[in-house]
Amino acid sequence: MNRNRTIDEDGGRHLDRPAESPAARFEHIDTWVFDLDNTLYPVDCDLWPKIDQRITLFLVNLFGLDGISARALQKYYYQRYGTTLRGLMEDHAIGAAEFLAFVHDIDRSSLNPNLSLATAITALPGRKLILTNGSRDHALRTAEALGLAATFDDIFDIVAAELLPKPAPLAYERFFRKHAIDPGKAAMFEDLDRNLVIPHEKGMTTVLIIPKPGQADHREPFELPGAKALPHVDFATHDLERFLGDITRRRPAS
Repeated sequence: MNRNRTIDEDGGRHLDRPAESPAARFEHIDTWVFDLDNTLYPVDCDLWPKIDQRITLFLVNLFGLDGISARALQKYYYQRYGTTLRGLMEDHAIGAAEFLAFVHDIDRSSLNPNLSLATAITALPGRKLILTNGSRDHALRTAEALGLAATFDDIFDIVAAELLPKPAPLAYERFFRKHAIDPGKAAMFEDLDRNLVIPHEKGMTTVLIIPKPGQADHREPFELPGAKALPHVDFATHDLERFLGDITRRRPAS
């Protein structure tokens, strides 16, 4: 039975965790689904700020806006539509290919291979998939820089979702159909709690990735859950490698 879990008031970052060992709740899982940005790499990494800045620059170039106005429009679209791209498509019929290529044209040299995470993901029994609102090329390049490319079976990107981003319910339905996923036998790892609402409703076991205490967080304030109940979050962790390792170490042999 799920219990409501709330954000602690200490900085709005920490979640209450169930007392049981997480391994028991993952014994039935055969498909492991991971978000990409701020999930497979930490929130204090400079990668997302680089993408964020490229989105602003795209709007500057597209509309001839100053930086402040472009930034405001970007965040308006993001909050209303789930991604800036979706807002541009809805309001201005902007094509996706040029936007995705431009905003993901970034330097990834700040990323280092995460061998412990690669080992932990590889040890999970079953399929491992990336589900991202970014492009497939961005996911591939980022996974390669992290040393994770070989650990995943496939990537479901925004193009595969027919340009409909998480948390839209239809985006998940398209993902489930393409990969023949039984949500009741799947787990999802994600840094934005709103993107776990539909997966939880569909029966997925949900894990929210949160910053470590004191860790810098480049996400916008409106992206953070704050002090509210999160019944759609089954577990939360600020150490993904250790969390996954605990699951595989304690999982009964099949």
